[in-house]
Amino acid sequence: MKRILKIIAVALLVLIAGYLIYGYIDEAMQDRSDLDLPLAPAATNGVRPISEIAMPPVNPMAAQGVNPLPHGEPAQQDSTKISGPLDKTRRLEADELAFVHLGPGHFGAFNSSEYPDGRRLLWSNGVNGLYKIDYETYEIYDHLPTEQAKEFTKKWADGITAELDENTGTTALYTAYKALTPLMSLSGIYTVVGHNGWIYIAKKDGSVVAYGDSIKDDPASKIELKAKFQLPKELAGASVGMNMSFDGWIIFPMERGDLIAVSEDLKEYRSIRLKHADTENTETQSVGYGWVRNSIAIDKDGGIYVASRNHMHKVIWDGDQFSTDEKDGAWTAKYRNGTGEGTGATPSLMGFGDEDKFVVITDGDMRMNVTLFWRDGVPKGWKTLEGAPSNRIAGMAPASMGKLDVQKIQSEQTVIVAGYGALVVNNRPRNIPFFLPKDGNSLGLLNGPLGGNPKFQPYGVQKFQWNPANKKLEMAWVNETMSSPNGVPWVSLGSGQVYLMGARDNEWTMEAIDWATGKPTFHYILGGQKWNNEYSGPTIDEKGRVFVGTMWGRARIQPNVPRPDSSSK
Repeated sequence: MKRILKIIAVALLVLIAGYLIYGYIDEAMQDRSDLDLPLAPAATNGVRPISEIAMPPVNPMAAQGVNPLPHGEPAQQDSTKISGPLDKTRRLEADELAFVHLGPGHFGAFNSSEYPDGRRLLWSNGVNGLYKIDYETYEIYDHLPTEQAKEFTKKWADGITAELDENTGTTALYTAYKALTPLMSLSGIYTVVGHNGWIYIAKKDGSVVAYGDSIKDDPASKIELKAKFQLPKELAGASVGMNMSFDGWIIFPMERGDLIAVSEDLKEYRSIRLKHADTENTETQSVGYGWVRNSIAIDKDGGIYVASRNHMHKVIWDGDQFSTDEKDGAWTAKYRNGTGEGTGATPSLMGFGDEDKFVVITDGDMRMNVTLFWRDGVPKGWKTLEGAPSNRIAGMAPASMGKLDVQKIQSEQTVIVAGYGALVVNNRPRNIPFFLPKDGNSLGLLNGPLGGNPKFQPYGVQKFQWNPANKKLEMAWVNETMSSPNGVPWVSLGSGQVYLMGARDNEWTMEAIDWATGKPTFHYILGGQKWNNEYSGPTIDEKGRVFVGTMWGRARIQPNVPRPDSSSK
């Protein structure tokens, strides 16, 4: 028996050694020309007054409110003029936190318009199904459960939370794996609520379904299926993201390169194949790494912005058909892609009215670059930037995180945009156990369920800023001590803060950072692992409260403090 155990031990050592040697050789052979790119120069202009900043137009066909669709509005900025909380650092009292248990995977919650009686809904779709929730009280009005709801119960979730409250170290990796397992069955992460009160969900089988109230103008009535549309077999597959055009069509890309529009009554559809989809390998490389990996941005003039594995695309929607023809205003532009996996960012739009206009992503280099593309025409005489693969790129700045000087950083998040400011956070764990892959989905174990542990917790928040005077992308500030382990931040121009979900000493927090200077303003201590936002970002509602997803449901931060002067979005 001892001899067998020795053989097994030696075999394991050989396997581990082989894995480590292969990893070192593979890394040594990688092209790291990204590290030679020039860093962004220091900003030479300050933050503009809020009155001078043009915000994205409101989509009249979406439900009216702060978050009827992912990232708040079609431009995907994650910012608002509504004021968020201003306070001192402290632990929140029990009555300052609202929570409703829904199960895993409730990254987003999307508001309805206001009903005649003044009530409003939150719709949330996760692993355990679709929920209809009162906007104010968090009372669950109805629930359409999935089969998974029988397995991933509150008792199961509470057990995982208790284990993580006891241990978020390396020996808790199996617990972290159990916590993330339900997400493998998640369908319809991105949903949209229309002005008609319907919530639209794209399913894995290529269908699009719409649900609404069973009784008109009664938010507490049962959920009712309103319409269903099935894509033809040749188009069916995995979709990634969802948005709504300004004439009410539901727009979403498919992982393998088709762009789909479905009418709001779900009776008609249009589709187009993105450029390069017929000449590149569009196979999905692994879970979450399709040829198109994330959602889309839309402007009011029919511009639809999609990022594929090597290119940024502008597709034109004329109200009836898509076009990828340059004569109609469409374009494609190559971006840097040292990883070969493409960008993980949802494109976001910068610049409205008379401002310079861009679409913004982080690229596919190992040390990602915040990349701005001219949204419309490229200015006459514009010179291609150093290291840029396209003349359409207006700005390109490595996300080095200042003194942290990170060598590897990638993101699955949109770039946060407010005015000419563009903000990114570091989600790469500060330490990775030697036996785990150094890149890919396994890192989600460390910045997700274990992201509050300082051993793994990533640090670094960096803001860049476009200078319209000298036509350069500059670095506004970097904060190396702040941490946003896994969620997308949200900017309030009204209070001058960027809010992010952070962690300190294994307790989860909400952090406020001055948008102009990058200096910490205050933070709220929420508590233990129940409050891990696990890939969900904060959103500010009409009353200045902050709502956010957690591991097992939805939470609202409602501090007992006077509201600052506020502007409506």
